[in-house]
Amino acid sequence: MCGLALTGTVASTLPDPTGSGPERTAVVTEPECPPGTVARLADPGAGAVPDSGELTPEQAARYHGELRAALRSLRSHEIAPPANTVPVVVHVISATDGRGHVSDARVDAQIDVLNTAYSGGYDEVGADTGFRFTLAEVTRTEDDAWFSDFSGHRDAIRARLRRGGPETLNIYTADLGSGLLGYSSFPQDYATAPERDGVVIAHDTLPGGDRERFDLGHTGTHEVGHWLGLFHTFQNGCLTPGDYVHDTPYEREAAAGCPKGRDSCPHRRGLDPVTNFMDYSDDDCMTHFTQGQARRMAEHWTAFRSPRDL
Repeated sequence: MCGLALTGTVASTLPDPTGSGPERTAVVTEPECPPGTVARLADPGAGAVPDSGELTPEQAARYHGELRAALRSLRSHEIAPPANTVPVVVHVISATDGRGHVSDARVDAQIDVLNTAYSGGYDEVGADTGFRFTLAEVTRTEDDAWFSDFSGHRDAIRARLRRGGPETLNIYTADLGSGLLGYSSFPQDYATAPERDGVVIAHDTLPGGDRERFDLGHTGTHEVGHWLGLFHTFQNGCLTPGDYVHDTPYEREAAAGCPKGRDSCPHRRGLDPVTNFMDYSDDDCMTHFTQGQARRMAEHWTAFRSPRDL
């Protein structure tokens, strides 16, 4: 089981990356699951479920440090999203009785959702991130054990199915249980664990699925955000440096439903970013990424996923 709350016994002093604020101390949980496994939950208040790891402040600071170090070595390179579309390989894992079957039409609809979300979203304040996605391949596997227990077989699944290099987005669909919607790796981990790179989402969260409140495809949008380096909007709670993005307001805890107008960090600027794709709100509440998030995704692409580095 992976810890969810930013509570525990290990204290970490985190500097303000902008240099404009004091250092703050965050209390963190020792990780109970490998770094790079960050999830979207259907009910963030329900407690821990398998593979639902949240990054501790220490882990997030380490990832941020690795990004800054990588960018320092690439000073001559332009920070930009890919010039071409990101190739996507979708691996549909289903049961022999047909459970988990995802039609080609629903796969295509998921790609359409990603392209809309990353080109400006569903709100006039949304940023065009510059990222676009093209379906390259769909694989289909019928296996009852793989379908019902992806985590227990993920090493074997990925060893057999994964395609491409760091620039290829591999999406796996399966049954993840009632509480877990999806999870993703981070780009910093590709160099040491390429076989684990990719996004896993519950099959019923793709457009046209029957997951109530989460059937518009934004679990995919959210997890691809992690794959491109974004943290949750509520990373570090109200403590500096938050999610390391300058234009997303601080947020004490994950949102559930669509609590527009919530201000969980009243001493920080702005209301909670509950309509941001990197929160836990319902799909129909999520509308956009920010310019700061677009920049951070481009930084991660340049540092860790650009085909230039292959």
